[in-house]
Amino acid sequence: MSPLDLRTAVGELMARAAAAGGRASRVVHAAPDHGFTQLLLALVADRELSDHENPGEALLHILSGRVRLTAGVDEWELLADQHLVIPRRRHRLLALEDSTVLLTIVKGRS
Repeated sequence: MSPLDLRTAVGELMARAAAAGGRASRVVHAAPDHGFTQLLLALVADRELSDHENPGEALLHILSGRVRLTAGVDEWELLADQHLVIPRRRHRLLALEDSTVLLTIVKGRS
């Protein structure tokens, strides 16, 4: 296993998002047997991940840009180098400017 250069990965992902309709993602690490996934996501300004369920415990870390996470009546505006535990309810994510985030998801075992 080799280390991942996040700066390079973020730059490449944002270029892909700009060329592919405003959104691109890359799995950083997936350990399905342990219910753990990390995903890099790039969104160009004004692109949104529409309202969706939380797939498990999730942490959103903003790598670049500025985003708004909305869960019901609660809203958080997040900047680069901030992170937030995503509430365990329906939510959406809007890029207020070109943004990249690292999403970490831990699914509970049945």
